[in-house]
Amino acid sequence: MSRKPRPQGKTPPRKAPQPRRTGSRKRETAPIGRRLAAMGAGGLTVVGVVALVLVLGVLWLYNGPGPAARSGDVTDVVLRRGASLPEIATTLERSGVIRSSSIFLTAAQTTGAARRLKAGEYEFPSRASLRQVLVMIRDGKIVRHHVTIAEGLTSDMVVDILMRSPVLTGEAPTPPEGSILPETYQVERGEDRSAVLQRMMDARDVLLDKLWANRQPGLPFQTKEQAVTLASIVEKETGLASERPHVAAVFINRLRTGMRLGSDPTIIYGLTRGRPLGRGILLSELQRQTPYNTYLIDGLPPTPIANPGKAALEAVLNPMKSDDLYFVADGTGGHVFASTYEEHERNVAKWRQVERTKAAGAAAAKTPLAGG
Repeated sequence: MSRKPRPQGKTPPRKAPQPRRTGSRKRETAPIGRRLAAMGAGGLTVVGVVALVLVLGVLWLYNGPGPAARSGDVTDVVLRRGASLPEIATTLERSGVIRSSSIFLTAAQTTGAARRLKAGEYEFPSRASLRQVLVMIRDGKIVRHHVTIAEGLTSDMVVDILMRSPVLTGEAPTPPEGSILPETYQVERGEDRSAVLQRMMDARDVLLDKLWANRQPGLPFQTKEQAVTLASIVEKETGLASERPHVAAVFINRLRTGMRLGSDPTIIYGLTRGRPLGRGILLSELQRQTPYNTYLIDGLPPTPIANPGKAALEAVLNPMKSDDLYFVADGTGGHVFASTYEEHERNVAKWRQVERTKAAGAAAAKTPLAGG
């Protein structure tokens, strides 16, 4: 079978392929991407600015100056023992130390200070920053008050001092005579008087135990309390620390030889429990029988006559080596010592002359001058 030949002629032209519009899409999408990127960058800039402002604000609240004191240069605040963090914050805000208790709470918790805040009395400087306030309470920079107990005071006098202190609270019972260590003690506002007194007694016990353990051998007493009793007499006999070992030696020599102590301060204690007479001792008082009159009793009195200080305790437990049995005032605030009664009598005569000279001078000062 023959095939029909195809007609001769030109092949119809093919349509040229249409170019892809990729280029035009890029031209359309590129501006949108740039706009989105620009918008994102702008948004981030705003967020960054806001964040920076917030950070600066927080730093200013934390480090910037706080409120001015309502009066004076400081604000006194007492944070009670056992107070919670919210109570502390409220107390500070009400006192005008901080502007906001809620900001204080946040700062205390964020910095970790919340777990270490200490009770007590604080004096916050005017315009103290929140940071300063937190650091002061965290470090316990409380106001320190002091109570000074002088050597030679009786226990009644010590309690009087404690009761007069305006920063202490509660009552303090009178402790046994000689049971307190005279010293300057730090106290806190609101501290209980009986607790402060106990600290004074504990301090004496610690010192006495140490001195007793290192005492000189062969002393004429057997107990710590007897040592305190003798030390109280030494304390009242001289105000010069350098003389105490010598005075202690005199009384120890008298105890060893069986002599009576013959101490004037013991007479006064028997009359007034150690309160000053305000005058000299009368002959009738020298002859009055009391448990403390060492002119009439043998050995030591029944209790101390005051609270001796460290130097007097040391002097009694480690007295100087001496044969002296007597001493009398020398007119200069000290004493002159003697080992024999005859020498002592001469020293007494010199002291009487000093007394007469002083009395004459005082009388002359009171006599009005003629023509004046």
